[in-house]
Amino acid sequence: MGQPSNEPRLRRRDARTAAPNHGARILTEAQARDVRQLVVTEGEHAACEILRVSHTVLSHLTAGMPVSATAVREVGRRLNALGAAGVTKRPSHGATNGTGHRTLVTADVTDRLAAVPSPFVAADPACGYPRPLLQRDGWATLDGRWQFALDRDARWSRPADVRWEGRTIEVPFSPETEASGVAETGFFEACWYRRTFTPPSLPDGARLILHFGAVDYEATVWIGDRIVARHTGGYTPFEADITSLVKAGEANSIIVRAHDDPHDLAKPRGKQDWQREPHSIWYPRTSGIWQTVWLEVVPHTRIASIRLKPSLERWELELEVRVAGPAAHQAKLAVRLEAGDALLANDTYGVIGSEVTRSILLSDPGIDDSRNELLWNPAHPRLISVELTLRTPDGRLLDSVRTYTALRSVSVDGDRFLLNGRPFPLRMVLDQGYWPRTGMTPPSDAALRRDVELAKEMGFNGVRKHQKIEDPRYLYWADLLGLLVWEEMPSAYRFTQTAIERSTTEWMNVLRRDVSHPCIVAWVPINESWGVPNLPNSAAERNYVRSLYHLTKTLDPSRPVVGNDGWESVATDIIGIHDYDPDPKRIARRYRADEVLPRLFKRERPAGRLLLVEPHPSDHPIVLSEFGGIALAADPSTWGYSRCGTPHEFAVRYAQVLQTVRSLGLIAGFCYTQFADTYQEANGLLYPDRTPKFDISEIAEATRGSVPAVTAPEELVP
Repeated sequence: MGQPSNEPRLRRRDARTAAPNHGARILTEAQARDVRQLVVTEGEHAACEILRVSHTVLSHLTAGMPVSATAVREVGRRLNALGAAGVTKRPSHGATNGTGHRTLVTADVTDRLAAVPSPFVAADPACGYPRPLLQRDGWATLDGRWQFALDRDARWSRPADVRWEGRTIEVPFSPETEASGVAETGFFEACWYRRTFTPPSLPDGARLILHFGAVDYEATVWIGDRIVARHTGGYTPFEADITSLVKAGEANSIIVRAHDDPHDLAKPRGKQDWQREPHSIWYPRTSGIWQTVWLEVVPHTRIASIRLKPSLERWELELEVRVAGPAAHQAKLAVRLEAGDALLANDTYGVIGSEVTRSILLSDPGIDDSRNELLWNPAHPRLISVELTLRTPDGRLLDSVRTYTALRSVSVDGDRFLLNGRPFPLRMVLDQGYWPRTGMTPPSDAALRRDVELAKEMGFNGVRKHQKIEDPRYLYWADLLGLLVWEEMPSAYRFTQTAIERSTTEWMNVLRRDVSHPCIVAWVPINESWGVPNLPNSAAERNYVRSLYHLTKTLDPSRPVVGNDGWESVATDIIGIHDYDPDPKRIARRYRADEVLPRLFKRERPAGRLLLVEPHPSDHPIVLSEFGGIALAADPSTWGYSRCGTPHEFAVRYAQVLQTVRSLGLIAGFCYTQFADTYQEANGLLYPDRTPKFDISEIAEATRGSVPAVTAPEELVP
């Protein structure tokens, strides 16, 4: 990170409510390009301040989405002013901002905007804010080059034991990946990381928090020779207050030990292979740090967590805020909600104990056409900006954070899935969330955004994130651009006391992290009976599935829960079926026959499995949540449920199976396997580099309902 920056933090001068909204507009192509360049070089926070817009408006602008005419005029005016100052084009000389990009904003412009000092600026604005649901100024990424040591047999227990031999790793890429610079694909039980950083002088009473997005599997963290954090679970974040252990202006060391036994099948590991080389549908292992490491300056008394839950029935937002630090119970919390130019609420509440729990009743327009303008859905992903300000009783500022939410509901009614109270056919694609050189870690924030865009461009309205808890930035882009997400817990493979405790604890942490994301519309705690291998014959395993279902419904009653996706349903709101039959005719017969439900549930056994272990109401929604899996590959070592030899043949077969599945009135939706080729699994619609295997407009037409104009080989015509 280096020495603290002397760059000023930009003070918000908000012009968003200067005029009423007279219709939505978009920027010109040149203006949008300038805005995107501003975000790359200065970061999201600074760009918001420079352009005087909220984060939601900025995100819409960079995505080429319409915003209010007022916002477009204001942004255009600001861009013109910056252009007149000579700062809207990348200069050919001058200092960089730490990413190799030239600094876009000159000193005289920043002086005009603000002069409030900040201890941190983002060291890598391109990575995006790592915790999008609770944002504050004053943070820096620690991603980059760290010292690294392998501990194959986990013999070292203290930093003094480690033999640092000059090896380095590029964080946050796991050591198994090429991008890490290590590319160690063999078995090892533990690895160690070390780096130094120089913290800034903190404002009076401020605290310095060290954050880890995810470390697989058991992490121990030292500052110098003092342990500051221990965490178990490879998919969830943790943090440590390191204020008292670091000295401003001096080099301080962070040491991390990650223990991740590759042979331990009783921990949540998802698609990580237990064999040395990936095989079948299993992928390379992910060990150690694989999400962003970052530092944050926070006030001593601060907003620690936020949960927002919409209610369309009451046209309100339920707000839960937890406040940490001394005298929290005396503080006042101001809440400001805005949708574009419209002010929805501006309220102040007293903190009771250390919490604020309130229902914020919005002004209900009372008619669908007007209501729909505020509702979130994939075609119209309207987000509500939320600003929370914490003050003392006499008005002194304690903390200020930003988040967002949306008005939307998800539920099931009879055999249909409902979005915002209306039947909504699900068109999803299975997404493993891997990249060729970086594994589970995205190569950039732009790569996450591009995956969301590609899913939509291929005609899908949702994804099922398979056996992975995705980076929060993916969920941010899905919220912003409008893509539904089924979130699925990575499985442990064994049914033991240890596996139950580990999976349940981490699942609760997953729900806590992601419950406020509007894009998430279903929770999937178990997939295909992984980890409960004797489900039909074991009462204990059935009780475990029931317990996860009811635990999830208790922690979040607002979303459907798919108790065990694929087959052998015990407790569920949606019956998910995995059926890779390559013959569209058989699929049509299976799901269209007379008295299809009794026969389907009693006699049909895709993959040889019962669909129901116990009786269910016959009107549960049914989703064909895995099918297809057609591989386009000549290499016989690649995996696919069926295969074809040419892009043309693949286009025909995809169109045929989608035409069949879309015609099935029995189902409430589908999820095609899969988004992209992943290692040896070659059944993606995209190659690993995200290049479409045939024209993406034809993929979209087949997905949505118009068959591409291709001619089928005679043997493939149904």
